[in-house]
Amino acid sequence: MIDASETRTPGSLRIDKRSTTLRQQVLEVLRRAIIDSHFKPGERLVERELCEMTGVSRTSVREALRHLESEGLVQNIPNKGPSVAKVTAEEAQQIYEIREVLEGLAGRLFAERATAKQVDRLQEALAKLKDAFSIGETRHIVAEATKFYDVMLEGCGNDLIRDMIRSLQARVVFLRGTSMSHPGRAPGSFGEMTLIVEAICRRDAGATEAACKQHVRQARDAALRMLYREDGSHAGGTVFSDQEDLQRERLTLPQNRGY
Repeated sequence: MIDASETRTPGSLRIDKRSTTLRQQVLEVLRRAIIDSHFKPGERLVERELCEMTGVSRTSVREALRHLESEGLVQNIPNKGPSVAKVTAEEAQQIYEIREVLEGLAGRLFAERATAKQVDRLQEALAKLKDAFSIGETRHIVAEATKFYDVMLEGCGNDLIRDMIRSLQARVVFLRGTSMSHPGRAPGSFGEMTLIVEAICRRDAGATEAACKQHVRQARDAALRMLYREDGSHAGGTVFSDQEDLQRERLTLPQNRGY
């Protein structure tokens, strides 16, 4: 996932053709631009303009847009072309319902199956998350929270749960940022995740599952409040309380990153 150095707002969408595969670079930079609200909900994504911004061919851009459509970040409207998808409150509710069940089960299984080393890694991830909360930069918090869940999903011992949650990854990251942007949400979120880790350290599977589900419910409530606050029915792109509109400049893809 994105590391702390990659949570800064990029200054250019320009692709560096010397690193990783070009296809993956285009996909990741456009995904990040949508999640960070460089492109607004409902905004048309014109292939020619994206080619100019990224410096790659129309074929590469088109492939990336198709992939982002499969992730739910882009919608393709007949006779209008691709645009940034809007995540409605109803869709967000459905995603959180899935997350509550799957993450609750993942937490239970982690408490039952994780090795001592994996528990240590989860504690380390929580410590880094605490540092991110102390800094207070939303993108940094979201990145570290995502790493925390990566450890849990790897250690739960169920590949299907991991893959199902990761199939929603882009929208989960978007909603995580939306939830964290709610005033006062951050301290509560960290406290909830601390309870998860404490239950895991006790190897209390039932308490871990309950703590995971409670955390998702609280995140859901905060995210839905922010979505309704935006326009009464839906919102898209990560909402940041202190975010200003980004300048439409060429952006350079961060190096050596995963998603």
